[in-house]
Amino acid sequence: MDEEYDVILLGTGLKECVLAGLLGVAGKKILHMDRNKYYGGESASMTPLEDLYSKFNLPSPPSDTGRGRDWNVDLIPKFLMANGLLVKLLIHTGVTRYLEFKCIEGSYVYKGQKIHKVPADEREALGSSLMGLFEKRRFRNLLVWINEYDEKDPKTYKDVPPNTRMIDAFKKFGLDQDTIDFTGHALALHSDDDYLEKPALESIKRIKLYSESLARYGKSPYLYPLYGLGELPQGFARLSAIYGGTYMLDKPADEIVYENGVVVGVRSGDQTARCKAVICDPSYAPDKVKKVGRVIRAVCLLRHPVSVGSNASPISIQIIIPQKQVQRHNDIYVCCMGQSNMVTPKDWYVALVSTTVETNNPENEIKPGLALLEPIYQKFVSVSDLYEPIDDGTTSKLFITSSYDATTHFESTCLDILDVYRRYMGEPFDFSKVTRGLDADDSQEGAQ
Repeated sequence: MDEEYDVILLGTGLKECVLAGLLGVAGKKILHMDRNKYYGGESASMTPLEDLYSKFNLPSPPSDTGRGRDWNVDLIPKFLMANGLLVKLLIHTGVTRYLEFKCIEGSYVYKGQKIHKVPADEREALGSSLMGLFEKRRFRNLLVWINEYDEKDPKTYKDVPPNTRMIDAFKKFGLDQDTIDFTGHALALHSDDDYLEKPALESIKRIKLYSESLARYGKSPYLYPLYGLGELPQGFARLSAIYGGTYMLDKPADEIVYENGVVVGVRSGDQTARCKAVICDPSYAPDKVKKVGRVIRAVCLLRHPVSVGSNASPISIQIIIPQKQVQRHNDIYVCCMGQSNMVTPKDWYVALVSTTVETNNPENEIKPGLALLEPIYQKFVSVSDLYEPIDDGTTSKLFITSSYDATTHFESTCLDILDVYRRYMGEPFDFSKVTRGLDADDSQEGAQ
């Protein structure tokens, strides 16, 4: 350990692992440490099932839950947009050769006490139970306009320049409140309504990303690695070895060492590894972060798939409950997966309900989500604080990632990864380096 590194990363959470991969590819000499015996930090994957029960101080799981090793329960499950930033970053690092992805079967939204499939294209929009006949036409017009929108070509603006407020863009198409709700929250994936006052261009790009991701594999825009997200840190550890990086689990970081206010190393016991910078999650630098909120997550084991009100019961699904539908400020997220995702034994399902905490009774806040999962075999509820760094780290060379938010997709996580990358490297990540798609990687199966 007594060597000099370009950067030491503390914690093997998903953000730190992706950053380790990006920096390894960029030729940096890396040491990656974690105080735990397992990969993943806060975003770990629990296997066998006994580990999940003991984490929540419960006795061993009942025998009918099957083999413990058949469970891979992610504490913070998040889906990847098929055409999103994370997939591009994974392809760029080459870690995709160690992973296999599967498309999530359905994307749904909650409206008026019922679950509706999010219309994926114009054809589905016209057959959707979410809207009446005239509203469907207006929504179709919006989709066509977004599809053709090009910020470099004013002819495509149709009187809505990029800096128009999104609420005014919706008004131009005459959409009603429920349609605005599912467009902003289930297609553009905003977690609250602040976006309505912001320039339309951001929402247009987000909705384009949704449709491009959907076009990739057809069922939904979301992908998930087989065997759960725990596969990602392990893939990055293998990748790091190729680039000459070093991984150490079960290695406490007792002290981040400074000289004249600048990071120079990390001490573990009586050993100190020297470095030019440290990247870590908030738990490794509690005095350098501020609390910005809380998130509640309920991991639920189920004996049945989530009922979506039609004959088909998809095994894997995401449901977004827009905040206005349940008189809240933040959306509630529900996701569920099963054996086809290699995360449970046969005929078992694992679901997650999460949201940003707004009251003193967090569990009451996720009731609308839990109600969609009943009956629940066992639930594991946790409330976590959300932290952000108090400064950008460019002076001290201590770069801290933010905590994982309540969303069940990776786009906000990616923005933080890219932000830390920019702060450390002094320039943004260049996406023009990523020239191929998941399917082009001849050494893996692509998504199924």
